[in-house]
Amino acid sequence: MTVAVAADHAGLEMKQQVAEYLRQLGYEVYDLGAHACDPQDDYPDFAEALAAAVAGGRAERGVLICGSGIGASVAANKVPGVRAGLAHDSYSAHQGVEHDDMNVLVLGARVIGMAVARELARTFLEARYSGEARHRRRLAKVNAIEKHHLRALGGGAYRAQAA
Repeated sequence: MTVAVAADHAGLEMKQQVAEYLRQLGYEVYDLGAHACDPQDDYPDFAEALAAAVAGGRAERGVLICGSGIGASVAANKVPGVRAGLAHDSYSAHQGVEHDDMNVLVLGARVIGMAVARELARTFLEARYSGEARHRRRLAKVNAIEKHHLRALGGGAYRAQAA
C-alpha cells in the first residue's frame, strides 16, 4: 500500500518518525513535505498536496500532521473524495476506516506523543472499511452532500481553484 505523509513545520519531526516507522512495516511512503522546520510551511499547503494525492490515486491513504490536527483536517476535507479524520486514540483511528471509509488520518503533534502517533498510524492502515449496509447508506449520504455542493458551486470548483 502506498501511504502519503505530510506535515507543516509543527508536525515535521512526528512526520519523519511516523514515515520511517511505516517503511519498517513495509509500506511504500510518499513524503510530500515539509522537509525543513520553516514557520512559513503552513498546514493548508501540505493538507492540499496530501489530499490531492489520495483523491487522485497516487496514494491509497494518507497520514497528515499539524500542531493540533484540526486545521489540517479542515483543509484536507475541502478536497472532493477525501474523508480526513482527526484521531487521538486507536478506537477512532480504526473506527473511522471501518465505518466511514476514512482515507486520511490526521494527527496533532502538539497533542499526542510519538508512540501514540505510530500506533494510530498502524491501526489506521490495518483497518478496512466494513461495507455493512448501514455504513454504505451513511457514506452514500456523505458523498451526496459533497456532490450536491460541488454542483451548486458550478461543478469542478475545486479543480478550477487548484489550476
